[in-house]
Amino acid sequence: MLVLTRKTSESIQIGEDIEVKILAIDGEQVKIGIDAPKHIDIHRKEVYLNIKEENYQAQETGNMDVLTEIHKHWKNQPK
Repeated sequence: MLVLTRKTSESIQIGEDIEVKILAIDGEQVKIGIDAPKHIDIHRKEVYLNIKEENYQAQETGNMDVLTEIHKHWKNQPK
């Protein structure tokens, strides 16, 4: 892990496209701004972990009937 010290208005550059800027510091809270391309998802860690868990649960409890029907449909198509 890289550890850096930054002051208000200072930034960290990640690659060519991502800038993390320190906007304000108030006690133990730091307000940051992230400038990144729209195709990059940015989430708080706890939100990211919830999304990941929900996706895993959806995958584990997915309805196989839909896949079975799709398979039957394509299997019966004329070649």
